[in-house]
Amino acid sequence: MPVLKKNEAVSFRATPRMDRRLVNLDNLMVVVCEFFDGPMQEPDKPHNHPHEQITYVASGELYFFIGDERYHVSTGDLVTIPASAFHSIQMLSEKVTLVDTFSPIREDFLK
Repeated sequence: MPVLKKNEAVSFRATPRMDRRLVNLDNLMVVVCEFFDGPMQEPDKPHNHPHEQITYVASGELYFFIGDERYHVSTGDLVTIPASAFHSIQMLSEKVTLVDTFSPIREDFLK
């Protein structure tokens, strides 16, 4: 499907504070993550995965933690995360929308 309309996309609750919708090709995946219930007192637990990731901050304000570094980001900013790097977020605003791009695709998100 070359076009996925927002009202046709399947959105699901991925965590207690985040809804996710996604689209993918064979080697590329885009995931829209809509976080709510902010601001957060503490960052999420760091995680990593073998995929390269680029994140566009579509709305909101947050800290992005990559390795031992903390980055203050907000609407319009882009974040790059190398494969296998530990990373997490801490929402500073009530709502945050991130657009994550992964290569290769996150097979675990398709299940």
